[in-house]
Amino acid sequence: MSFRKLLLAGAALLAPVAAQAQSMSTTPGFGGGYVPWGATQAVTGLYIGGGAGVNFLQQQELRAGPFAPAGAFNNGLGRANFLAGWTGVLSVGWGWGNGLRTEVEGNFRRNELDNIKGFGLPSGFRQAGGFQQTYGVMGNVFYDFNIPQIPWFTPYIGGGVGYAWTERRNWRVTSPDTGLALNSNGTEGRLAYQAIGGAAFNILAVPGLAATLEYRYFATTPYTVGAVARAPAFAGGRSGGGRLESSNNENHSVLIGLRYAFNQPRPAAPVAAPAPMPAPAPAPARTYLVFFDWDRADLTDRARQVVAEAAQNARRVQVTRIEVSGHADRSGSPQYNQRLSQRRADAVAGELQRQGIRRDEITVQAFGETRPLVPTADNVREPQNRRVEIVLR
Repeated sequence: MSFRKLLLAGAALLAPVAAQAQSMSTTPGFGGGYVPWGATQAVTGLYIGGGAGVNFLQQQELRAGPFAPAGAFNNGLGRANFLAGWTGVLSVGWGWGNGLRTEVEGNFRRNELDNIKGFGLPSGFRQAGGFQQTYGVMGNVFYDFNIPQIPWFTPYIGGGVGYAWTERRNWRVTSPDTGLALNSNGTEGRLAYQAIGGAAFNILAVPGLAATLEYRYFATTPYTVGAVARAPAFAGGRSGGGRLESSNNENHSVLIGLRYAFNQPRPAAPVAAPAPMPAPAPAPARTYLVFFDWDRADLTDRARQVVAEAAQNARRVQVTRIEVSGHADRSGSPQYNQRLSQRRADAVAGELQRQGIRRDEITVQAFGETRPLVPTADNVREPQNRRVEIVLR
């Protein structure tokens, strides 16, 4: 199966999942309201994952010798070719809440031997059989690219190092030119490494659950396994042991899988605005909310508009003081959040002064994470709690 056909098949399998996730992000009434854009968050805490797919074992360069009955075969060079096989991985990891993930992975790969060419034999070894199997343990690091505008889609890249055991399982080949037969069995462990690129298709109906599609390049350092060469009967049928070294062991895999993060919070339902009270003439608003990006205290363009509106209304009505109160969500330590809420309040007070409000009219206070607008668990990022409240008294 070609890479192109495999990718098309994987896309066809995951298309319904992606379509369902996208529709849930825009359909009213799901879970009692809209699922807002950007509701998905970076993986935080413990997660597990698994996947399976097709594995292409790259052609291996072989060096053989010494085999007593092999003649020119001794210390010769050859090439082993393999049929498409399969691979599977299982992993357990930890998300750090900022896009980074670390995990431990167990993996397995299996490919059938197709033929061996070279070694000075015109037709090589064609009557082939047996398998190559590789199984190992890897430590991986990933980075997720969270896209708030597409909450159901999270591309990622990663890599890892570890240790893998490569097994030649009953390699048996025969040369049609000379009748020379070669058998190889054995296992050897070597350093392993891999590079990974993929995407998670987040299932918004089940926070923390995602389908994955990824490509992996996996390789080990060169390995050597013992072998036995046997001359044909007409040449005496003598046999001799030797070694058969593979100078490269490189794999290209495409996998489809599932991943589940255990403590992903459910998206907070949007806060409904209170219905306006009928009045002969609308009075200017007396409370204003200025929102901030995560871990930031600088004002966005929208935030400056809100501050300007508050300053304009403060000049239009008689106020005795303007209260500026800073707040933070619970994604950091209480001490850090206290300082962050103070910086946010100071930034809003400074903008009010720039809009013409005297400093002695402004009272600044900071509450850190102690007065959330939306109650959450610890270490949860909640946009509505990253705010400064402006109250005209």
